[in-house]
Amino acid sequence: MTKRGAEVGIIMGSQSDWPTMKQAAAILDELGVAYETRIVSAHRTPDRLVSYARSAKERGLKVIIAGAGGAAHLPGMTASMTQLPVLGVPIQTKGLKGIDSLYSIVQMPAGIPVGTLAIGDAGATNAGLLAAQILALADPGLAARIAAHREKQTAAVAENPKSE
Repeated sequence: MTKRGAEVGIIMGSQSDWPTMKQAAAILDELGVAYETRIVSAHRTPDRLVSYARSAKERGLKVIIAGAGGAAHLPGMTASMTQLPVLGVPIQTKGLKGIDSLYSIVQMPAGIPVGTLAIGDAGATNAGLLAAQILALADPGLAARIAAHREKQTAAVAENPKSE
């Protein structure tokens, strides 16, 4: 899916990653940030990955959020082919609970950075927020929407616990 004027790309290695990555899309929707979504496997669709990463900036993207599980090469390979910021979201796996994904994304060699978030839904949500914060550096309206989102979060936290 591509939204007109997309500034954020949300990519994932397979359809099974969407339940996690849709958290990034949801927060971007809430903040009014246009994004596109694609399935781009580093291992199964390498030509698609090369095309996507190399054309991202000229297509108007400013940040890429890449979710991957297991060997999790998608964020690092994407970062190696673009100068845009890449935020990596480790997808929780069955065998190793996402620790394998986390290690694969976070252990980038010096010179090819990937901003790595938490495993799973929290990481995807925070990747969406972080992408929005990056864009907000040049967009005062978005900065105001982010501030309102934080105020809403703060207001939703009770001061005292409820009695049982």
